Amino acid sequence: MKYRVAISGSYGGMNLGDEAILEVILKELRAELDVEVVIFSWNATDTERRHKVRAVPIREMHKDEILEELHKLDLFILGGGGILYDDSIEAYLRDVIWAKELKIPVMIYAISVGPLKAPESKQLIVDVLNRVDKITVREREAKRVLHDLGINQDIEITADPGLLLKPQSFTKEMLKKEGINPDSRLVGFSVREPGPAAPDLNIEQYHAILANAADFMVERFDAQVIFVPMERGENKDPQHSHAVISKMANAQRANVLKGDYTSSEVLGLMKYLAFAVGMRLHFLIFAGIQKVPFIPLPYAAKVSGFLSDLEMPMPPITALNVGKLCAFLDRSWDLRNEIKKQLELKVPPLQERAKRTSQILCEVLRSLPPKQIEP
Repeated sequence: MKYRVAISGSYGGMNLGDEAILEVILKELRAELDVEVVIFSWNATDTERRHKVRAVPIREMHKDEILEELHKLDLFILGGGGILYDDSIEAYLRDVIWAKELKIPVMIYAISVGPLKAPESKQLIVDVLNRVDKITVREREAKRVLHDLGINQDIEITADPGLLLKPQSFTKEMLKKEGINPDSRLVGFSVREPGPAAPDLNIEQYHAILANAADFMVERFDAQVIFVPMERGENKDPQHSHAVISKMANAQRANVLKGDYTSSEVLGLMKYLAFAVGMRLHFLIFAGIQKVPFIPLPYAAKVSGFLSDLEMPMPPITALNVGKLCAFLDRSWDLRNEIKKQLELKVPPLQERAKRTSQILCEVLRSLPPKQIEP
């Protein structure tokens, strides 16, 4: 018999990092076990089209409809990704609570935790996660935070599933259609919006700093700058990319990718980059997979956790100014071959850690007798 599982996370939200996570989870799980999967999605239509899997519009469903879906399951999976932060916790943990009330086993899959400031958020995490059956996190800081909050379960540190994504072909013709010369020196930039996941970002400050950094790359290294949107939607990456370009002196040497690309296609694009400067975690992960030297602009623990695993320096964005960042860029460009060697050394062990999450999931499922659901 097939195992029946549901996966809940930030899916269907047009974030290429989250879609990379889901793509890998599905591929790894299907390669090992006979499973019937349903995704609790923010946009079920997009999820079904993108991943060829059944999805339900979880935020549009009544409680009885959700309980009906949960009742069929052998296992409920929450994750992966950075989903447990203020303003999101209640929405994600609600379904975990209902699953446990139905005595459905629950696994937490390679998540990050924070930022957390609200006492009620912290208490809800403790109350719910102390009842689940298995917890895996993707960085050491997440484990520390959970234990400090009062989680008394074993917590295993794995790694982001997106590290296992495989690239699809991104051709020179695709770049030309974007108005980009594929034979020029290309530097990729990634920006993001402020909000609950990045509450300390000052928009005007970081737009100005990045504009100056992009101008520096153009003038110092004769580069063409490509802004790579990792999340589309209202007030998301495209808008912030254009806002940065509007402050550049060399705006004519910058482009924002316009095409609707898959996560794997963006990963394929990365091979054309000589260098990358990024805020989005999965932009940095994609650069790491393709061994593209990069400078990170860490705005959250999930980013600094990834950099810690790579043993790379972490300039805190709140302490940066134009001079410091350009000096850091200049030095990192000179050391780009050493950075590439560091990625070649450190990324493969992280990929092995990422595989471990799927192994744990399969172990959990194999320990459960499949449910006999009456028609």
